[in-house]
Amino acid sequence: MKFTDGYWLTRPGITPLYAVDVDDIRVDEAAGTMTVYAPTAHIRHRGDTLNRPMLTLTFSAPREGVIRVRVQRHAGAVHRGPDFATFAEESFRPQVAVDEAAGVLTAGDLRVRVERGGSWRFAFEQLDADGGSTVLTTSLPRSVGHMTGSPDADRSGSGGGGPRTWVHQQLSIEPGERVYGLGERFGAFVKNGQVVESWNADGGTSSEQAYKSVPFYLTSRGYGVFVDDPSNVSFEVGSEVNSRVQFSTEGETLDYYVIAGPTPKDVLRRYTALTGRPARVPAWSFGLWLTTSFTASYDEATVNEFVDGMAERDIPLSVFHFDCFWMREYQWTDFTWDERAFPDPAGQLSRLHERGLHVSAWINPYIAQRSALFAEAAEKGYLLRRTDGGVWQWDMWQAGMGLVDFTNPEATEWYVEHLARLMDQGVDTFKTDFGERIPAEGVAWHDGSDPVRMHNYYPRLYNAAVFRALEKHRGAGEAVLFARSATAGCQQFPVHWGGDCDSTFASMAESLRGGLSLALSGFGYWSHDIGGFEGTPDPAVFKRWLAFGLLSSHSRLHGSDSVRVPWAFDEEAVDVARRFTKLKLTLMPYLAAVAEQAHEGTPMMRPMVLEFPGDRSGFDADGQYMLGDALLVAPVFTETGAVEYYLPEGDWTSLLDGSVAAGRRWLAETHGFDSVPLRVRPGTVLPIGARDDRPDYDWADGVTLTCFELADGHDGVTTVPGFDGAAPTTFRVRREGAEIIASSEDARAGWALRAGDRIARADGAEEIRITVAQGARERAGEHA
Repeated sequence: MKFTDGYWLTRPGITPLYAVDVDDIRVDEAAGTMTVYAPTAHIRHRGDTLNRPMLTLTFSAPREGVIRVRVQRHAGAVHRGPDFATFAEESFRPQVAVDEAAGVLTAGDLRVRVERGGSWRFAFEQLDADGGSTVLTTSLPRSVGHMTGSPDADRSGSGGGGPRTWVHQQLSIEPGERVYGLGERFGAFVKNGQVVESWNADGGTSSEQAYKSVPFYLTSRGYGVFVDDPSNVSFEVGSEVNSRVQFSTEGETLDYYVIAGPTPKDVLRRYTALTGRPARVPAWSFGLWLTTSFTASYDEATVNEFVDGMAERDIPLSVFHFDCFWMREYQWTDFTWDERAFPDPAGQLSRLHERGLHVSAWINPYIAQRSALFAEAAEKGYLLRRTDGGVWQWDMWQAGMGLVDFTNPEATEWYVEHLARLMDQGVDTFKTDFGERIPAEGVAWHDGSDPVRMHNYYPRLYNAAVFRALEKHRGAGEAVLFARSATAGCQQFPVHWGGDCDSTFASMAESLRGGLSLALSGFGYWSHDIGGFEGTPDPAVFKRWLAFGLLSSHSRLHGSDSVRVPWAFDEEAVDVARRFTKLKLTLMPYLAAVAEQAHEGTPMMRPMVLEFPGDRSGFDADGQYMLGDALLVAPVFTETGAVEYYLPEGDWTSLLDGSVAAGRRWLAETHGFDSVPLRVRPGTVLPIGARDDRPDYDWADGVTLTCFELADGHDGVTTVPGFDGAAPTTFRVRREGAEIIASSEDARAGWALRAGDRIARADGAEEIRITVAQGARERAGEHA
């Protein structure tokens, strides 16, 4: 929310109080806290302490490199929750020192210094190994504030409503500093100049609304800020004060964390350690998913026709998804197959499993009044109630639907029991749709939660319940969702997809921007509807989207009222689908290692700033990404194949045609439908798998280590993760002059080394040598 009218004035109906001075700093050594008492006017004499509001700031540190700040005016308000779960290091305690000049709290390589005397100021500093420090961001005068709205003030400063209060913090941003994240945002990737409201909504991908609001931002200076509040946190990113990020929440308390780097990857690793790491997902989930589409008519015969059609056209398929109408209309969700279309669901699912497929089923957290489960859920108190005691209902989506109250443990257990029945039938995973349209007024949750705070928090309860049920049934590492709604911490329950996008090139690009923003919000995996959801894509859109989708973390063909099987478009679409599906499957030895990095806090799909934080030319590059640390992908958003993208420093090789392009520049190219800018980072040893028919295979068996622009003296280790519990296989690759030498002490089967057009093979743990061919190389940008 904006509180000011330009630089000098406040908006009508708003009364501000700002921390202007430090009266006292107190230390609680046992708790590891430093508390600052800040009057809201300069105290000239003892009389000024009377009738004078004061703000209290409490600094603490739950982990190394993370400092928590609590800003309060009145501390006695009732707190109803819910709260984000955060994970502290139990044995960690910060260092606190206070003298006449300042109070300093140090948490490993991050410290905050609160100055005494003079103008209001405290600064967060990154410490380096040599004892030096860099100021990351600063709280300056008029940056810590408590705002009161008059009885007729609303969030814009005018209109109806009762008295309201807000607390805000402003943190400085430097010239050229970029701000990213704040959830899955489909507008401009760089958030500078924007107003962002953290309020989940089912608004598609073409507006300022978001399915996944995350009150966390990361900047190009290598630090992050997480506002610990699931209610509507309003961010003004250089849009109220041009040189500051302001964030505010309604009430009397504001909690936030500053998270150190020094690199953006370090920030994300620390942020996900604080709020929860992305879980490991099963290998089969990286293959191609095909769905029935939403309202397109289908039955068991249609499903078999789709599966047979993919097999006949040699397009490997890993997952088949049954969308909404596997259940009967008006009865969502009742967890019961529509017997008119699926008379033998257990038998059909068994037959799909026999063909090597996994099965996904659509669900949501709503119970329609016509569902046989509605009366039971209402009677037992499993549905959200209004404040008058009646069940909350509306007719949007399904007639008379109620909302499962996951704050009630018995309701959660009841819901999970129905999922278990489906899993026993053969369902392997669930698409957890919806979770955004959660009422924030006039309702009473079972555990007494604040409805405003529960609006964004609900997806965490919903997705956690389903994910944990899958984990219980399948085991850790074998659970995976396809989830739409999320907030902070939901990265623990992957995978998430980008919501309802149009079938256009513009929507394809906005989907990517959403995915890049989500990646910088702590989410390790991400997907989207190949071809777009709404409408029927032009064949050119579909074919361009295939390359993008199959070079994403997870890949799903899905639409609304029309099917997305490739032959519904043209024969070239079949060829493109086959080419990129098989390409992705051969990349599994590499992608499996990248997925392990996602589990440790670094996303699989990475904006350029995350992988190249020292290269300013990539800070705004929102039409491309790194898939892991070695592969650069630039989706083509035009029918003609024209595409522009940025290459960082070095000689980058096309994985598709072998051409080489010098970096530190923007390239303009034209690509056919069977091509896309897919370049390999110089100095990479890329493991290529021996199979292209499925994602879940022994990735080390027959692997080829493919070398790209290895410098003389290169000496590195390439690790291929073990599949299905096997130990990883490690290879050492070095270059000595014109020779590349590879060896392994634990290779269990045949493997190969490739450099350019030369290839050498070994059986087991042998050493391979290749003499590097010298000569001219084709330059990229000259091919069609």
